[in-house]
Amino acid sequence: MPHTLTTCTFCGVGCGIYLESAGTHLTGAYPSMTHPTNQGRICVRGWHVNEVASAPDRLLTPLLRKNGSLQEATWEEALGYAADRLQQIQAQAGPNAIGFVNSPRGSNEESYLLQKFARALIGTNNVDHGLGVYRNNSIDVLLAMLGVPASTNSVAELDTSDAIIVNGVDLGLQLPTIGGRVMRAKLKGAKLIVIDPRRHRLAEHADCFLQLRPGSDAALYGAMAKVIVDRGLFDARFLKAHCRNVEAFLEAVHAYDVLWAADACGIAPELIEEAAVTYGRAPAAAILFSTGVEASGAEAIQALVNLALLTGNIGKAGAGVFALTEHNNLQGVCDMGMLPNRLPGYVPVADTAGRRSFEVLWGAPLPVKPGQGAEQLLGRQGKGAVRALWLCRHDPVMAASADATAVLRQLDLVIVQHPFLTETAKCAHVVLPVAAFGEEQVTFTNTERRIQLVGKAVDPPPELAPAWRQIVRMANRLGAGWDYASAADVMREIGRAVPFYGAATYDNLARDYGRQWPCGTDKPLGTRFLYEEGIVGQPFSLVPIPRPSRPPCASDDYPFTLSFGHSLYYWHQNVLIQHSETLKREYQILLLDYPEGFVDINADDAKRLEFRDGAKVRLVGVAGAAVTWARVTREVKSGMIFVPYFLREVREQLLGEAATSPRSGRVPVCVRLERV
Repeated sequence: MPHTLTTCTFCGVGCGIYLESAGTHLTGAYPSMTHPTNQGRICVRGWHVNEVASAPDRLLTPLLRKNGSLQEATWEEALGYAADRLQQIQAQAGPNAIGFVNSPRGSNEESYLLQKFARALIGTNNVDHGLGVYRNNSIDVLLAMLGVPASTNSVAELDTSDAIIVNGVDLGLQLPTIGGRVMRAKLKGAKLIVIDPRRHRLAEHADCFLQLRPGSDAALYGAMAKVIVDRGLFDARFLKAHCRNVEAFLEAVHAYDVLWAADACGIAPELIEEAAVTYGRAPAAAILFSTGVEASGAEAIQALVNLALLTGNIGKAGAGVFALTEHNNLQGVCDMGMLPNRLPGYVPVADTAGRRSFEVLWGAPLPVKPGQGAEQLLGRQGKGAVRALWLCRHDPVMAASADATAVLRQLDLVIVQHPFLTETAKCAHVVLPVAAFGEEQVTFTNTERRIQLVGKAVDPPPELAPAWRQIVRMANRLGAGWDYASAADVMREIGRAVPFYGAATYDNLARDYGRQWPCGTDKPLGTRFLYEEGIVGQPFSLVPIPRPSRPPCASDDYPFTLSFGHSLYYWHQNVLIQHSETLKREYQILLLDYPEGFVDINADDAKRLEFRDGAKVRLVGVAGAAVTWARVTREVKSGMIFVPYFLREVREQLLGEAATSPRSGRVPVCVRLERV
């Protein structure tokens, strides 16, 4: 059978795979043995990725809402209606009455064109890359501290790491290929430190497992920094030569105390000492964390980057900070400017010189005011703020937003581009089916900054165009005059707009499994790890973090700390997995025992309270109460209850109005358990 080299589209690892095809159908997938990221290994999702494009319930015809229901329409009808309504709403209510939201599954090309459409044609910065479990909340922190909003090193370098910290991410479940790489590094001698409120598979194999209280990450990292400073394990030369704010940072560190941190984090002080010394003594140490964990606020990420800078673990192989992305193109959509406050290449929209360069490139004036993000456009607080939304591959109704359906139904225009009739699409006025994985040649950028071509293995069904081409057709209906003949033309313009993509032409990307940015005209082969050619001056900035207050702890009335897990147990509700029978079977297995969801309760706590596995329980907090079912497990520590993200009703019932706050997942909640 014919086979085509491409890139897996499920998570941000960016594994190289081959697609098998027969005629117009994808029939199988298998791994590339020589791809530098996965080297012949893929997870169960990669093995069955072909099933999604072959799903029998794919949309093949545009849908237009007529007389209250979605009905099949011609492309001319659907595109014409959408373009006319966009122009009417823009004229009547202004450009900021329209919002544009895409998905981290979208290609670089469609993401770039969608935000260009919003800014250059409509005149709004209301653009974002979706909401839900995959939010990238590390951009501003990494930009401020390291100068680059991305992972510093390559996945393959983990083979040479001497110590690896894995913080707040279940690699075995979420990013299995990287999880396997970490385990092989451990077998070669690397010390593995796992920091997580949950005991997962990787934690079982750790040399040091710190099962901390939810919300105490910054306290733990501050105490580890104190140990490293007190024992003289920091890199004084690196700090003096390359870092700013050193004195202020060291002064803040002195306020930390290991015994205090042990009490605040709920872990033994000996473990904190062991983890700090292990990391501090390692010649090359890496820190892996998930950008999608909502509970990791800015201070937690700042604290872990501080640790890397303190020990000089930036700018060398096998070290660094890995901002792991859980969706295939989360890095790319951010690079492309799908952010309400930043243009492509992370140029602030308020930067006059930077904005002017895009005005020249695009031939249009651009808005100065930062736009609204997805949480504002699609959340409870967004009701009435906009009148129209364009959603590209995004399904906010599924993405843990209980308010999304109500918001969508009150809008004058909802445009949805998606391969399937999702719950969100059912609320739309116009639904535009798009080409699926394996039916178009575009690019994605994975978690290690690797820009890769996605190969086209089969032709899409008749008249079904890639999402980027539909955006071009809509733009030209509004008089744009865009003349992109191919996705390669779009990438050439991206290279002009984003300097660190400057040499990322399709011809260059077709060699050596893509290129890692910065991939400029002066460095066409890309960059294996950041600052590999040496660090000039002081580009890095330490952030002094005052010793945080102790996280809320148990009380007689509310003895349990609640943790909302917005990444674990995610895949079973993933929109694409719903269209693969094999993957549904693999990822919905827990729901056979708990068909209406569950919360995790420690086995000792359940025994003491006389709760059995599967028992119906009531969680009672200060702001509200919720009823659910208990899953008794050793994965959570005593005194903690874990609520999977998809139990939206539980979250909202417990938090009340605070559930709509962007910080709701970051503030620990205390509850008590009652028998139902």
